[in-house]
Amino acid sequence: MVPVDCRDLMRHMEWADARTWNVVLGVPSLQHDPQIRERLHHFHTTQWAYLQIWRREPVQIPQLSSFAELKAVGEWARAFYRELPLFLDGIDDAMLGQPIDFPWAAQLEARFGKVSPATLSESLMQLALHTAHHRGQVVTKLREAGGDPPLIDYVAWVWSGRPAPEWERVIA
Repeated sequence: MVPVDCRDLMRHMEWADARTWNVVLGVPSLQHDPQIRERLHHFHTTQWAYLQIWRREPVQIPQLSSFAELKAVGEWARAFYRELPLFLDGIDDAMLGQPIDFPWAAQLEARFGKVSPATLSESLMQLALHTAHHRGQVVTKLREAGGDPPLIDYVAWVWSGRPAPEWERVIA
């Protein structure tokens, strides 16, 4: 099996998030939609939590109510993508195989019994998959609101030459 580079997964994740945010912020009816706000906040909360855990920092996440408008959530999401490359640039193959201590592991053990630790590599994959799952929910809601969902598939990103993300509506 030929593994996909975890850095590519993270670059695609940013590209897809940026494309999604640009479309969501262009649909006026979604600006105050509580489901959209909650879903976007949720998956960006997970991104920030993982990064803080990887860096062995306390997990500190702002509540959704602390964001005055949806665009502010997008600005917070964009800030994550300024931090992520700094972390990724500092890891090597040996670090990818190291187990990660998640603060919620005890809760999982209480619910499911013994759990095996996940490695940094596996947690990077989990973050990409988790984000894609919830991004799909946002795209479904976007379509229901009359928006035109962007093409955000990983293979579309590859076919397009792995373009850089464009956050124009978030940072405009």
